[in-house]
Amino acid sequence: MYERWVEAGYFEADPTSGRPPYCIVIPPPNVTGSLHYGHAMDHTLIDILTRRKRMQGYDALWLPGMDHAGIATQSVVERQLAENGEPSRREMGRAAFVERVWQWKAESGGLILSQMKRLGDGVDWTRERFTLDEGLSRAVVTMFKRMFDDGLIYRAERMVNWSPALQSAISDIEVDHKEVEGELVSMRYGDGEDSIVVATTRVETMLGDTAVAVHPEDERYSHLVGKEIVLPIVGRRIPIIADEHVDPEFGTGAVKVTPAHDPNDFEIGRRHDLPMPTILDESGVVTGTGTRFDGMDRFVAREAIKEELRRQGRIVKEVRPYKHSVGHDSRTGVVIEPRLSLQWFVKVESLAKRCAEAVRSGETVIYPREMEARFFQWVESMHDWCISRQLWWGHRIPVWYGPNGEVVCVGPDEEPPSGEGWVQDEDVLDTWFSSGLFPFSTLGWPDDTLDLRTYYPNSVLVTGYDILFFWVVRMMMFGTYATGKSPFAHVYLHGLVRDEHGAKMSKSKGNVKDPLELIDAYGADALRFTIARGSNPGADMSLSEDWVAGSRAFGTKLWNATRFALSKGASPTLPLPKRPTDADAWILGRLREVAAETDALLDEYQFAKAAEGLYHFTWDEFCSWYVELSKAQLADEATAEGTRAVLGHVLDTILRLLHPMMPFITEALWQALTGGESVVIAEWPKEPGAPVDEGATQRMADLQRLVTEIRRFRSEQRVPDNRRIAAKLIGLDEAGLGGHRNAIASLVRLTEPGPEFSTTATLEVVLSTGRVHVEIDTSGAIDVEAERTRLNRDLAAAQKELAQAEKKLGSEAFLAKAPAEIVEKIRARHAAALAEIERINSRLAALPK
Repeated sequence: MYERWVEAGYFEADPTSGRPPYCIVIPPPNVTGSLHYGHAMDHTLIDILTRRKRMQGYDALWLPGMDHAGIATQSVVERQLAENGEPSRREMGRAAFVERVWQWKAESGGLILSQMKRLGDGVDWTRERFTLDEGLSRAVVTMFKRMFDDGLIYRAERMVNWSPALQSAISDIEVDHKEVEGELVSMRYGDGEDSIVVATTRVETMLGDTAVAVHPEDERYSHLVGKEIVLPIVGRRIPIIADEHVDPEFGTGAVKVTPAHDPNDFEIGRRHDLPMPTILDESGVVTGTGTRFDGMDRFVAREAIKEELRRQGRIVKEVRPYKHSVGHDSRTGVVIEPRLSLQWFVKVESLAKRCAEAVRSGETVIYPREMEARFFQWVESMHDWCISRQLWWGHRIPVWYGPNGEVVCVGPDEEPPSGEGWVQDEDVLDTWFSSGLFPFSTLGWPDDTLDLRTYYPNSVLVTGYDILFFWVVRMMMFGTYATGKSPFAHVYLHGLVRDEHGAKMSKSKGNVKDPLELIDAYGADALRFTIARGSNPGADMSLSEDWVAGSRAFGTKLWNATRFALSKGASPTLPLPKRPTDADAWILGRLREVAAETDALLDEYQFAKAAEGLYHFTWDEFCSWYVELSKAQLADEATAEGTRAVLGHVLDTILRLLHPMMPFITEALWQALTGGESVVIAEWPKEPGAPVDEGATQRMADLQRLVTEIRRFRSEQRVPDNRRIAAKLIGLDEAGLGGHRNAIASLVRLTEPGPEFSTTATLEVVLSTGRVHVEIDTSGAIDVEAERTRLNRDLAAAQKELAQAEKKLGSEAFLAKAPAEIVEKIRARHAAALAEIERINSRLAALPK
């Protein structure tokens, strides 16, 4: 079915069509990735939006693509080389290694694209892009060159997250902060009255200390500020300085300052112009300290240095275990090092300010609106962005260095400098740099293309709130800088997918489920509908297999209803009845209301409410009531033809409304019902059904109440569902339901009273226009003695409940001491017990003697 849609070109956009454009670009999945729940949620919601807009007559473009995922991809191929016993990347050399990665990409990359088809993604495959393809690479170099020339990109030594395993800087999103059980070691620097105690969890970094800092108002250390002490082991003299960053209440109130290996210390170092020696190399090995610890791994050195300090009598205190948060490289699991490193950065201040203006002015609207506060908090406190990575797979930085210190940035249409001594920068750009251009680079920027003019700015971005800062803000920075326009009219932020208990899914917890397994078991429609029903703006959703099974049951219900309608000759091409029955008028009025509600909710990205409304209308109102009522109408020649038309019309509309959420089953059923080419290109419902008929609506509400009460009464009387019982309905005509006598009898399996009719039970139902008395002869339908035994048992339980409530309410001490809400609950239990006793006694009195 999906291949037929693709071959027919249903998903292909056409900027020359004259239709209003609607564009969403995919959040590009990693080339190494496979479909997970985050993708399933993103893609389901985007597909709902684009399928609906396509049906509404828009030139809808959902543009697919993949991210080259520098670190992830390079790691996969390096691991593969190691497993196969092949030369490492450094042994292979840069050109050969990059060629090997391209080979892996051609053979194994992009698995997720085939999985997207399983989910039903209606993307325009003719426009598929890859962040390292020729066009996007040209856009990346163009952006770098322009920003470099404008002074927005610079190179400097700054503190970064450093992964010793990857030997590269990594972004904040690639750092997992985990609570670990380490130790807090207090050490004494200096001797005698001039000594001072500092504490650290990273003893090895003391080799790079260049000061000890105290708070300027801490009187304990005022006599030491400005003095120098000797750094143990190293023997270097370091100053004691005063800085307001120091918390005098934490530990001893004195902190060691290692500017090259701690972000806070780096800032202190800048303020006080301290030296910043690097004492750990790219692999996390101690280097350049001039001590015997040079050449040791950082963790080996930690123990060895601690032992030496203990030998010198400088260990004052050791607290273990000491729980604290430590950053880990999310790819390798290795502890990261904050490290001073020469890197490339983007100046973000002016770019971030323009992003904030776009949201404040309404140029870009964030859904849900309460996420705006978090957006402003991030953009107004951004630090300059490190964009260089010490990798080989990615967009190599287009900067050349000359033999005499020259630095030349080369644009895409320029020739790099040549001659002896000229070399290109070894680093590549952070993957987020190229993905930040995705909303417009995929449309042909920097060229002035028809696609760019038509589809930019994009209509909406759909993504998780967890990458609002990492990706969304960066796309807005680049888009506003390059084009003068924010890349999105709307930004819809959904939550995370959690397990059925609300816990975050993780491999370590063993609660990760594969969405493809759920598709195999229940179908893509069931998974998609479950996601839609759980997607409230900005809120996490819990997902369980039971709920997916429930969505499949809904699909089965829809299938059976359509099969019933087809068996009765239902068709949406039949003219709707000029004189509809109450049931016809009611369902047609509700259909128009539900269609309008669905439109309004989807316009506000209220996917859960829209799906829930369609679910309950389809199952609770159409299937449970109208389809059942239609059986009597189809048996009546006067109403049969109109009923076939209404069945066909309502089903046709339901299938079109549900199609964006459940594309496959709606396609099969809609084609069977209408004979049309495809629901994918069918028109979105516009004011289907009919205006609400208030009178018919009220009578149907009364009918449903009456039927529901009789069904409940039958259940309480233990009358088997398939047993017909004789009954008299008194007051039906006066209540305006006289014309529905046969339908009511059919729905609750009542027969006309015969000559031997004997009232054994009565029921009174209050309706909007009167009361209906139901007299029922249950004598042949129930086991009277068994029912009397059951009722007496229930009566005893109710009387016990009443006695307990009366005892508490009769206690002055209880009433004086108990909180008001507890007393109110006891009074409610007392009233409920009285009502239950009255009900049971009434039932007992009505039983045959």
